[in-house]
Amino acid sequence: MKHFYRYILSLCLIGFVPNLIAQEVYKNNNVPIADRVNDLLSRMTLEEKVGQLNQLNGGVMTGPAAANDEGAQGRLQLLKQGKVGSFLNVTGVEQTLAVQKIAVEESRLGIPVLFAFDVIHGYKTVFPIPLAEACSWDLEIAEQTAAVAAKEAAAAGLHWTFAPMMDMSRDPRWGRVMEGSGEDAYINGVFAAARVKGFQGDFSNDNVLACVKHFAAYGAPEGGREYNTVDISRNSLWNNYIIPYKHAVDAGVATVMNSFNVLDGIPASGNKYLVTEVLRDKWGFEGIVVSDWASFGEMIAHGFAKDGKDAAEKALMAGSDIDMESRVTINNLAQSIKNGDVPESLLDKAVARVLYYKFKLGLFENPYARHDKEKEKNNTMTSSHLDLARKAAAGSMLLLKNDDKVLPLSKNLKNILVLGFLAESQNDVLDFWKGMGDHGDVVTILEGVKAKYPNATVNFLPVYDRDNNLDPSAAKQIKKIAKNADVILGTIGLYGDLMGEARVLADISPAPAQMEMLRLAKETGKPVVVLVQTGRPMVLTEVAKEHGTILNVWSGGIQHGNGVADVLSGDVNPSAKTVMSFPHSVGQIPVYYNTFSTGRPHVDGNEGPAHFWVSRYRDIPNGALFPFGYGLSYSTYDYSNISLSASEMNQNGIIQVSVEVKNTSSIDGEEIVQLYIRDLVASRVRPIKELKGFKKVKIKAGETQKVSFTLSSSDLSFKDDEGNDMLEKGTFKVFVGKSSQDVLEASFELK
Repeated sequence: MKHFYRYILSLCLIGFVPNLIAQEVYKNNNVPIADRVNDLLSRMTLEEKVGQLNQLNGGVMTGPAAANDEGAQGRLQLLKQGKVGSFLNVTGVEQTLAVQKIAVEESRLGIPVLFAFDVIHGYKTVFPIPLAEACSWDLEIAEQTAAVAAKEAAAAGLHWTFAPMMDMSRDPRWGRVMEGSGEDAYINGVFAAARVKGFQGDFSNDNVLACVKHFAAYGAPEGGREYNTVDISRNSLWNNYIIPYKHAVDAGVATVMNSFNVLDGIPASGNKYLVTEVLRDKWGFEGIVVSDWASFGEMIAHGFAKDGKDAAEKALMAGSDIDMESRVTINNLAQSIKNGDVPESLLDKAVARVLYYKFKLGLFENPYARHDKEKEKNNTMTSSHLDLARKAAAGSMLLLKNDDKVLPLSKNLKNILVLGFLAESQNDVLDFWKGMGDHGDVVTILEGVKAKYPNATVNFLPVYDRDNNLDPSAAKQIKKIAKNADVILGTIGLYGDLMGEARVLADISPAPAQMEMLRLAKETGKPVVVLVQTGRPMVLTEVAKEHGTILNVWSGGIQHGNGVADVLSGDVNPSAKTVMSFPHSVGQIPVYYNTFSTGRPHVDGNEGPAHFWVSRYRDIPNGALFPFGYGLSYSTYDYSNISLSASEMNQNGIIQVSVEVKNTSSIDGEEIVQLYIRDLVASRVRPIKELKGFKKVKIKAGETQKVSFTLSSSDLSFKDDEGNDMLEKGTFKVFVGKSSQDVLEASFELK
């Protein structure tokens, strides 16, 4: 049968059968997708082909609101002419159905459009920010939340999300750290793969195309400033920043997004080395490469392209496909091909990649399959989705200090005082990337505490306002109300609109009014729990110095307050660990665990005269306030008896690493056991530690578990400047522990 269709296709292409039969080839889902794509390409005009690479911001395009909108009407006219291949920001069944009908029923070839949206950590059911979710070190949760986000988005007519963002970053001043998974390439990579699987599933009508962004190295902007220059070595690129994208490609991601930055002096959208030589040729990626917003056109501002025509040509020649919003492609590329400046074969390859996924998603068989109002209603914010959001929120929260064992709070509390504007403000939990999340659906910390303690008196004082101005009467009110309080919960941190793209901050310390609130709370003599609501690691040095109980609650999505209350009460025993170091000071940034040893290394604690001429700060430690992999629990754990299965390993062998972990408390818990290595001598200097594995294990009170890992040669290799594997003999240290700093160690020889 397969050969029969190929025969029919060949006849169609030379005109020996009626056009009606020819049309049936690309519309027949029994024909291989590649043949259907080629058939459709053969029917398209040059302008229609270029149109498939044109992505426009849609918004509201039909109905009364758009009737007199010249922009909306202009976009619809281009759609009817076959000059739009996809839209972003057209959401909801009503809008997507109306626009799709125009594409299918009013354009010449009836090619459906793709609808894309930034579904970063939830569509309507908003989950914790990705950085927080990564602190759970729970890949199953990450896959589940991505799957729910996809299901809700698909039910609203969407086909494509611009997520996950897997830009490794070491600078918490950068607002977009909330979208990623922290400072470590391995953690970013495994979360990238989990989220890709969750979003894409089997490409059914409950799934969406995933898009790994931003390719590449976007997480290393100078000064943490958005859209800024990235200037890193090939060694750093290949051994750190590019690793997460490779995990996603190996997981089968359908699309990749260009980054805004330059690499080796060339903007990513026009960087042939990145897009063609690495992504396509070396890694075998066959999917779509889409620009970030107007990044094709921005090559002009970079000084890399002369004008729109030059930008469009350089993007296509580099291997990039879809032009998001800059319109340099739709305005110039057809003429460039007519002039012979760009080969049409290159255009055909790009268009084929777009058409492939339209066929893959079944859009030609049923372009309206995702436009069912009843399905949209029934698949959005269901009880199971909300339950998962609550579980994910609680699982992401970091217990940073619990010196006085104030937590967990007693279930028999009679009087609780909640302080801080952030504890009550529904509008300040969700971040810039909240999808279609509604602030009105957010459970605040105050609401969560009241629901958890229905028999207690819960008093609330805002203390500071949204502009961080201190209430002049705060001291008197806190002193008065705190007299009867069993505990004080003081909420500090950053507002939701300070999390995400273009939300760069030079100062990531709590506001003075928030610090004064905590000082006043401490003066009462009552137990104080500091709750830090934030989208990035903050400078908490003074907070940690003055207060013994700190819970970093992040931005936990619409079930935020319930998640906080679950942890405070002990209904959830915290187990999260940092995936991004918390600095002592802004001046210390970037601070990260997997640094190189210098020629004059310093160990924090060795501060005497003999340690003067070494690489160190004079006013703060070198290391982080809360290092990578750190996080407390209501349980306590002892590590002992690290052992290796052998003292030597050949280059095709493996070594088993094991350690015993005992829960020394009276509370059942989960511990994230972490495995690191160090290559002591190599042809390239290697980091002092590199994460190579982790296991999240449940350990009952008083129980000891043996936790084992397997190290293979691939775990011991590193990359040269072209991304080729380097495996060199020598001594390796192995570390296993509860954080990057608190470890046991052993060693072996690689022969």
